[in-house]
Amino acid sequence: MVPPPVAESLTGRRNPARLILAGIVFLLPIIFFALFYIYPLGSILRLGLIPEGVLDTAALTQLFTDGYLLRVLWFTTWQAMVSTVLTLLLAFPGAYVLARYRFRGKTAVRTLATLPFVLPTVVVAAAFVALIGPSGVINTWLRDLFALEAAPIRLNQTVWIILAAHVFYNYSVVLRLLSAYWQNLPPSMTQAAQMLGASPRRVFFEVTLPLLRPAITSAATLVFIFCFTSFGVIVILGGPRFATLEVEIYRQALNLFSLPLAAALSLWQIIFTFILMWVYTRTQARVGQTVKAISRGAVERAVKKPREKIFVFGNVVLIVMLIGAPLYALVVRSFRGRSGFTTAYYQALFTNRDDSLFFIPPGEAILNSVLIALVAMALSVSLGLLAAQALTRWERETNGRKPIGTTLLARGLDALLMLPLATSAVTIGLGYLIAFGQSPFNWRASLLMLPIAHAVVAVPFVMRAVLPGFRGIQPALREAAAILGAGGWRVWWEVDWPLIRRPILVGAVYAFTISLGEFGTSIFLARPERPTMPLAIYRFLGQPGALNYGQALAMSVLLMLVCAVAFLAIEHFRFGNEGEF
Repeated sequence: MVPPPVAESLTGRRNPARLILAGIVFLLPIIFFALFYIYPLGSILRLGLIPEGVLDTAALTQLFTDGYLLRVLWFTTWQAMVSTVLTLLLAFPGAYVLARYRFRGKTAVRTLATLPFVLPTVVVAAAFVALIGPSGVINTWLRDLFALEAAPIRLNQTVWIILAAHVFYNYSVVLRLLSAYWQNLPPSMTQAAQMLGASPRRVFFEVTLPLLRPAITSAATLVFIFCFTSFGVIVILGGPRFATLEVEIYRQALNLFSLPLAAALSLWQIIFTFILMWVYTRTQARVGQTVKAISRGAVERAVKKPREKIFVFGNVVLIVMLIGAPLYALVVRSFRGRSGFTTAYYQALFTNRDDSLFFIPPGEAILNSVLIALVAMALSVSLGLLAAQALTRWERETNGRKPIGTTLLARGLDALLMLPLATSAVTIGLGYLIAFGQSPFNWRASLLMLPIAHAVVAVPFVMRAVLPGFRGIQPALREAAAILGAGGWRVWWEVDWPLIRRPILVGAVYAFTISLGEFGTSIFLARPERPTMPLAIYRFLGQPGALNYGQALAMSVLLMLVCAVAFLAIEHFRFGNEGEF
């Protein structure tokens, strides 16, 4: 006799109680995102357009009429463009090396090159301060070498250190996207052009470059988005001289208390980023349709010729120096005091001096971040699992030619949960500040606001991590287990769980790491007496004194180590060879 659940799946009959339960499960992520994402953005829209209960577009048009704001918009745009071009130029040769050559240590180089993207922006900023700041490793070495009194390299609070940090932060994005796409281009196309007499230069510009255009456009768009919405790098390294739209939103809201103007700027920020994300998703779709995956052995070749050895070795050195130098400087500088090697900065993290500006020891900032990250991880993993399971079920029903409404619901839920990727953390933080500081949801003082905001940012990553696991579960396996007498929980434990536990772990690590390093939302929502690690680093860097500076570097090293270990865990437990990102 076929058990009822299996009989229902085979005959097409549905249990009304299970349908109601499935509907409730489906509604949980929607309700969560409607309340903690759509509602805050709606509050920004209302305040930006209807500040006094009547339609008023004065604040909205101020971006294009006020001279200062026009300069902010211009700086936001051109620095993003220059950062994108520099990143593409530097990463292009490295992408070719990783895509076409086989050499010892290639996996380690690829892993190192990807590490910066998972680092919090405050850690990246602190690393560049440690490398080329006034008391950084390079300036200290040059002063000692040439007996100089002042730092010879003065890049702090200049546009050059901002551009360098952006290149460092986004290099891995271009390298990974281009190398993955380039690796799937069959070499037969370029070989055919060479056999017809085309020179290497002509082959590159007339064959290779046009084929790479979708991947180049996709990578450039993504990097431009990240640089256009840059906040932590600008506010720490740029100082008061430079401001992007993100930084200006923060200043208008928290420094000048001009919430209507901050809301209007956020509206423009949302519009710009949504347009850019639309371009990115369309180009990504083209990337997925243009070429099919082929084996690495068919395209990779050994490094044999002297010219190839110089080219490969030079690019590997560039990658190691570009990525490794700031991180090395951060670690070295955190252990260097006036008298040489010291662990005083790390020891000071767990003490509270009488003259400290903190109301609590910095060690408690670490504890706050960990607790917030654990709560955010639990929320985002739960919501991501529910959403991924619903999407997988609807995809299978769509393949079975179920009503079109099922497809629309699936696509709608997928799009809703991915929207935070197109929304800056500063905008989300401002939305919470406006929406939950008044009735009917006066929750701004709640300790749960910060982990909830972090969960909103992390859910898209969790969902994309666990979707491959759910898609790998064959319905026939579940039905066979049920036919053999296994109950619902046993089927889940013995069939579903072995296939989804690795993706769940990847999603959980993603969520924990994102929350631990989140800076944009935290600067709006964290209580002064309960700072997180990124906020503590920001405060320490903004205060004079060698001890404050050393504590900022020490805490940055700890945060970097946690993110590095998390990244290695993600790479190890990733489901399959391809991700959902």
